[in-house]
This record gives sequence, C-alpha cells and structure tokens, in this order.
Amino acid sequence: MKLNANEVTLFLIGLAVMLLFARSFGELLKKFRQPIVIGEIIAGIILGPTIFGYIFPDIFHNLFVKSENIIVAHEGITTIAVVMLMLVSGLEIDLGTLLKQGKAAVTTSLMGVIFPFTIGFSIAYLFPHTLGINNEEMRLVFALFIGTALSITALPVVAKTLMDLNILKSEIGFLIIASAMMNDLIGWIIFSLILSNISAGTDNLPFLQVVIITFSFIIFFLVFGRKLFDKAISIIHKNMTFPGGVLNFVLISGFLGAAFTEYIGIHAIFGAFIIGISIGDSAQLKENTKEIIHQFVTNIFAPIFFVSIGLRVNFIDNFDFMLVTIFIVLAFIGKVVGCGLGARWGGLSKVDSLAVGFGMNSRGAMEIVLGILALQFGLIQEKVFVALVIMALVTSISSAPFMNIFIRRSVKFVSLNTLINKKLVLFTSAKSKDILLSQMVEKISEVSLISKSDLLKSIIQREELFPTGIQNFLAIPHAKFQIKRPVIAIAINEFELDFGASDDIGSKIFVMIVTPQSEHELQLKLLAEVASKFRNKAEIEKLLIETDRDKLIERIQNLS
Repeated sequence: MKLNANEVTLFLIGLAVMLLFARSFGELLKKFRQPIVIGEIIAGIILGPTIFGYIFPDIFHNLFVKSENIIVAHEGITTIAVVMLMLVSGLEIDLGTLLKQGKAAVTTSLMGVIFPFTIGFSIAYLFPHTLGINNEEMRLVFALFIGTALSITALPVVAKTLMDLNILKSEIGFLIIASAMMNDLIGWIIFSLILSNISAGTDNLPFLQVVIITFSFIIFFLVFGRKLFDKAISIIHKNMTFPGGVLNFVLISGFLGAAFTEYIGIHAIFGAFIIGISIGDSAQLKENTKEIIHQFVTNIFAPIFFVSIGLRVNFIDNFDFMLVTIFIVLAFIGKVVGCGLGARWGGLSKVDSLAVGFGMNSRGAMEIVLGILALQFGLIQEKVFVALVIMALVTSISSAPFMNIFIRRSVKFVSLNTLINKKLVLFTSAKSKDILLSQMVEKISEVSLISKSDLLKSIIQREELFPTGIQNFLAIPHAKFQIKRPVIAIAINEFELDFGASDDIGSKIFVMIVTPQSEHELQLKLLAEVASKFRNKAEIEKLLIETDRDKLIERIQNLS
C-alpha cells in the first residue's frame, strides 16, 4: 500500500478537520463542566455519516471513505491512538494507593465488578436477541462481553468529576478513585481473556496457554517490572536529556508491551495498559513528565480516536430506543447498586454509599474502547455499539449531578469549596462590626429565604458570647439556625474590624457559616476547615487585594 499525492492531501486534511471538530466541541462541553472527551465523541457523531455525511455526502466520502488506502491509514493512526490512550490510563493508576486502601475500597471495587457483571451476563445469556447478539454461536462470549462492558468504570472521567465537585482529595473522593483503579484493572483482565477467544492470534496458541502467559505477564510487570522500570528511569535521568529520554523510553516500553499481548492473542491495548501501570508506579517518573505525556496523548492522539468513533457508524440509522433504554437501565442498576452495596458493607453511611455508587457510574472512554474492539471482532452489531456509546455518554454526563445531590446531604462531602456561592461573596466597606454582619446576613437571607432579623440575632449572640476573630485578618462568625442545608458567605472588607483576634490584628476577611441546628459535627468540621485553609498569612494578604469575584473564589478554593 502506498498513498499517492492526492490521498496524502485528503488524509492530512481529514486529520486536521477531525482535530478542529474535536477541540471545538471539547471546549464547548468544558464550558458546561463536562469532560472534554464527551465533546470529542459528539464531534465525531456530527462529523460522521449521522449528520455531516448525510448533508455533504460527497465531501465526507472523499475525506474518509473513498480510498481504501486512506481507510487503512486512519485505522493505523487510531490504533496507535488507542494504545497510547491506554498507556496513559495505566500511568494514572497508583498501585501504592490501591494497596493502602482498606475494606471499603475492596468491597466497593469487587461489588462494582461482580454485581453489574452478573446482571449483564445473565440477561445477555438468557435473552441474547433482545440485546442484539450478532452470532448465535458466540452466545457465551457475547454474554461475557456484555457483563464486562457494564462493569468497566472510566477512571479519567471519574477523576474529572471529582475535581469539578472539589472532592478529589477528600476521604471518600480518594475511596472512589482507588475503587475505580481496581475496578478497571479487573475489568480489563476479564475483557482481554474474552478477546483471546475470538482473536485471530489464538490460532497459534491454545486458550489455556494464553491465559497462563497473560497472568504471568501481569504478575511479572506489576511485581518485578515496577522495580526494573524504576531503575531504568533513574539511569535515563542521569545519562540522557530531559524530558526526551524518559518520554522515548515510556513510549518504546508501551509499544513493546502492546506488541507482545497482540502477538499472544490478547489485544495490544492490554499490554500498553499493564506497562503504563508499571511505569507510572516509579518514584523516578516525575509528575511533569507524566503531565507532558498526558497532554501529548489527550490533545493529539486521543481526540483522533474519539472522533473516529462517530465516523464508523450512522447513529440515527442504528438507533434502537429499546436497546438504548435497556443498556442505560442496566448500567445504572449495576453500578449504583453494586458499588453502593460495596461501600455500605465497607462501613459508609447510606448517603455516602449512594454518592460512591453514582461516582463509579461513569463509563466514558473505556466503555467506548470496549465497544470499538467488540465491533471490530464482529462480536456485536452496530446497533449495540450505538447503544453502548449513548449509555457511556449518559452515565458520564449524569454522574456529577447525581453525586452532587448526595454530596449536599453528606457531612463527609460538605466542604468550604462545595458551599461557596458566587452570590454570597461580597466586597464591603463597613466601618463597624454590626454593619458588616448585617450586610452578610442580608445576602444569606436573600439566597436562603430565611428571616434576616432572626439570623442576625443568632450571629450577634454567638459573637457576644465568644468573639470569632482568629488571626491573619480572619474572622469566622457562625451560628446554628433552622435551615436544611449549610450556607457560607464570604466578605472582603476595606477596613480592619475588631473581632477579638488572638494576634490583636483587625479582621478584613470574613467567612460566615450557618449550619442546621441538629448538625453539630458539620459546624465543627467547617470551622476547622476554614481555620486550616486560611492559616497562611501571605496567602490571605493576596486575597485582600483581589477585586475580581471569580478570581477571589478560585484563589480561596485553591488554598490548601
């Protein structure tokens, strides 16, 4: 195969268009606080035969379909893209984090695989035609695939959701991440063994031999390979230019691992994934090196892969409402109930367990990678693939809103960052304590629809009982009141006011905390968090000169 000049031109134009659409829609979705990958997938659906190909069939045909050579070239670059994507996904898994987690992470992760897998496998095996089986002779393998597809969690999407909700570094945020890591590792092992049954590579190796080699590969690299990579990267740092030497080593290792698993009959992505985990665990691999690899892959190769998804299938012609509904219902029941039960058995409260369940429900990129591979191997129909993609989009988009519902009801999740409301951030010029408190209470009463006079009376009584000035220009006036949810107001005052601070410095930044009367623990938690967050005088001085409300909020949320 050799591309002529015209084919090279069309191929490059096609890549440019794919990247343009991917970035444009990715940025658009980002403005709605959704993962960029969702915008990239939607971009592919719009650019593909569903919309663009329907309106401008000739242009679409010339760019992506007309030449067999261009199709092969696209398949080659998307294969590289998905291998690199899985390599990066592996780098994000921290084995140390997994080993440190206790009962809650183990039960959450295992139930997050076992429960949805059992539901998916059972329904697919008992009612294969309802779920769109492509080949009756592969009924068992099809059922195994459906079970696995419902078990996978999209770690990158989960991490992004937790960051958006400002709970990534919280106790339960860490639990969700650890569970998702373990969940993905188990899920990909299962799926890779499924592929070994239908891969052409298994013509040379019996299935049992493939299983033995696969687990030997996993054990070697996750136990011994980690140490070898750690030493190798240390040597590279001393003898090669940075970051080129390490980047080159990581990519070479990833490609070799991918080539090995492809050779034995397991898809290439699994080898890249395991190598990524092994290298990512190295103490010698600097965070900025990981970030370079992450940016390189997620901004160039990954968008090409996700856009290519929409180029493969017409989502309107292959949309089956019943099939889509079944997959979405199974996805929610499997993950939310499974992970929720696991978290509950691990010692979490009912509310926290439901938050974990919805947090683990994101499918996103990983689900679609599974679907693409199954479609390529002829395991599923295009209608099933479309249903899987839509299910992945729905679970990813809905994860944050559903989590937020339970976060607001959970003491563990409630934090200053989650409670900051732009409407309750004030820049004031009050010259007395009473005026300042009145202004802050007035804003709270407008947002929460509570009595200003009663709340102000409670705040002042608490202040008279014990002044709330801390130090470093900070005061934390607070009260318990007849409300259902905690409320926080923040004020930056032009003048120093005497709130009895221990360092005898007047207060200029005020964080007013109002919590439900029955939640004593919550008030203590918020008071402790605010005091800890604002302990650095230099950082507070930077806040005091900030005049932009959005930038002030960002600065406060970034305080550690």
